[in-house]
Amino acid sequence: MPAQDRIQARPDSYLKELRADVRAGLTAWPKSLPPKYFYDERGSELFDQITRLPEYYPTRAETAILTQRAAEIAQLSACESLVELGSGTSAKTGLLLRALSSGGTLAEFMPFDVDPAVLADAMQMLAAQYPRLRIVPFTGDFERDLGAIPAAAGRRMIAFLGSTIGNLEPAARSGLYRQVAAALRPGDTFLLGTDLVKDPDRLRRAYNDSAGVTAEFNRNVLRVINRELGADFDVEEFEHVAVWDPVNEWMEMRLRSCRQQRVTITDLALTVSFAAGEQMRTEISAKFRRDGIRAELAAAGFRTQRFWTDPDGDFGLTLAELLRSDRARLRVPPRFGEAR
Repeated sequence: MPAQDRIQARPDSYLKELRADVRAGLTAWPKSLPPKYFYDERGSELFDQITRLPEYYPTRAETAILTQRAAEIAQLSACESLVELGSGTSAKTGLLLRALSSGGTLAEFMPFDVDPAVLADAMQMLAAQYPRLRIVPFTGDFERDLGAIPAAAGRRMIAFLGSTIGNLEPAARSGLYRQVAAALRPGDTFLLGTDLVKDPDRLRRAYNDSAGVTAEFNRNVLRVINRELGADFDVEEFEHVAVWDPVNEWMEMRLRSCRQQRVTITDLALTVSFAAGEQMRTEISAKFRRDGIRAELAAAGFRTQRFWTDPDGDFGLTLAELLRSDRARLRVPPRFGEAR
């Protein structure tokens, strides 16, 4: 029977971090909010809808790669413990789980996500499908809590699918890669999904769908702040904006104030003014090139084993092996059950 124990890295940290991030972002110029706060239960539902939209190609492209290559990934990784960062509903992970389970090596799956509600739903489904698999859901922030992942007895693979890595600017990406390296041992593997550079018009359509689902997803961050911090954002008075930045090669999602307005965040004792037309950044989504992915991973101690794309060349999936660990240099805390 699968284990249903839950691990929560820092149970009291969410509100503390939300307060700090909102204060920092709303008192900066230009204003910004971190995209991780899109993902309450409603935000996760909206994102799941986004992945099914005709304009949004990344999920279909990545699924096509996994459908074709999952068995090869299982063979190359010989993975006994799988950790998925930002797992959400774990829908695409099923392709990996089936391949790893049929290969006879997989003993443990750890879905890692900031939203405990979506983890709970995914666990019910996975426990029924894989009754012999040890499933250990982990609630945490992958930018801060990778050092708290419990140790694995055998070979481990960390999977970061869905192009979420593109939400991080280069310095933050570099830091995350080093944290992933510190959570693995030499010979373990890292499976990374990346959206690739392409026609900006296709990108704009993917981030500004005709049904308006992405707009609702974008505005959901304001609803989260209203609920959690006692704010009074008039959510409908902010318009969704999606723009392509050709210099940084990323899409930006922003919220534009429809009028001059003042917002009070009671929990922070903070009042913030917005000018009519003022834009606040809520997300970046970087697009990648193959050589850049290889170089970024190499800087953290990984060697690229395979790089796959879908037939249209929209999306990239990289399997990389850890050659050296950066744990000592980073002074990452020991994983549970592991001494240094």
